[in-house]
Amino acid sequence: QQDNLLFLWSITVSIFGIGGLLGSSGSRYLTVKFGKKKCLLCNNVLMIVAASIMGCSKIAQSFEMILIGRFMCGVSLCVPLHHQYVGEISPRKLRGFANSTSSFFWSLGKAIGQISGQRELLGSQSLWPMLMASCGLPALVQLVALPFFPESPPYLLIHKGDQEGCKKAIRQLWGEGQHQAEIDDIMKEKATMRNTKILSVLELVKEPAFRWQLYMIVILTVTIQLCGINAV
Repeated sequence: QQDNLLFLWSITVSIFGIGGLLGSSGSRYLTVKFGKKKCLLCNNVLMIVAASIMGCSKIAQSFEMILIGRFMCGVSLCVPLHHQYVGEISPRKLRGFANSTSSFFWSLGKAIGQISGQRELLGSQSLWPMLMASCGLPALVQLVALPFFPESPPYLLIHKGDQEGCKKAIRQLWGEGQHQAEIDDIMKEKATMRNTKILSVLELVKEPAFRWQLYMIVILTVTIQLCGINAV
């Protein structure tokens, strides 16, 4: 019985990462086809559904609902998608700061979740369903606020070829003024992408020219879990 509980606990914890792997793997295709804003909206809906499923798992007396909810949370948390959208809608002088805030709030959210999970707060036997469902609150806020934001200007210009839509989005985001330099940068990026072959994950792993970069990324990703970022 103890072994079965340990196995179920391990699956419940790890299935989040499996969902995240699948969500991140398909993020490029979905963002090119539907746009980053629409994908983010769908992510928020998926997160709210997942939170509702996990929140009702105790009433339904079903641990399978927790598994399903955790998996859906992993799929909906396409981290590259958030970084891309935040970076692309930010003006050039604030782009680095905007990208860094994504990592900051990601770590802050994990810290708040760990604090809220204490038995004295929401980690008690009666309140843990509320803790499981609390992940739907930020998604609900974003779902309400995101429709007031335009689509990413680079997406409109590079993938849709909508130069007027791109200019309108830039004015809405950055205000009236001369933004031709930013548009020229996007055009240069479009020209570069046209002449550059997009590698699949398997091709990237097999490419010798990127071997050391891959080693560095893997080492950084593994060791960052040991640097105390969650405690900070």
